[in-house]
Amino acid sequence: MSLILEGFMGSGKSAVGKELAKRLGLSFIDTDALIEAKQDCRIADIFEESGEEAFRQMETAVLQGLLLTDDEAVISLGGGTPVRDANQSIIKALGRVIYLWADASTLIRRLESGTEERPMLKGGDLAHRVKKLLGEREKRYMELADIVIDIQDESIEEICCRIMEEV
Repeated sequence: MSLILEGFMGSGKSAVGKELAKRLGLSFIDTDALIEAKQDCRIADIFEESGEEAFRQMETAVLQGLLLTDDEAVISLGGGTPVRDANQSIIKALGRVIYLWADASTLIRRLESGTEERPMLKGGDLAHRVKKLLGEREKRYMELADIVIDIQDESIEEICCRIMEEV
């Protein structure tokens, strides 16, 4: 059974996922990286050229492809992936879902540099955008989660240890 990391942008899904996979001897899969490799361009460019809906369809296609493999892995989802209705049953079928939770102020602090690579945060006040998106997504994150890990003030190593204890 795979471990699926979900959470808002800046929650550390990729960094935690890589370390967790290493500790468990599993492969690490970042769904955003898979999309970028398949499309041969950055997610920001996909959003700009094709729009959010096209990107969300690509996310669903990647998840469906992961269902076809029997390999156990640590899978990092894009922050908006769990919000799409079509993705929820696929995510649950892939494995145990771990929500890396942080409050809005922690996420804002982590996201202050690097918003140019995050199309959902473009335009307007960063704090407002984060709070709005988090408000829209948090219920879905909680509904899907088998485990919720508070990642605030925790190192990657501490988060991995907590996940391993829970799993």
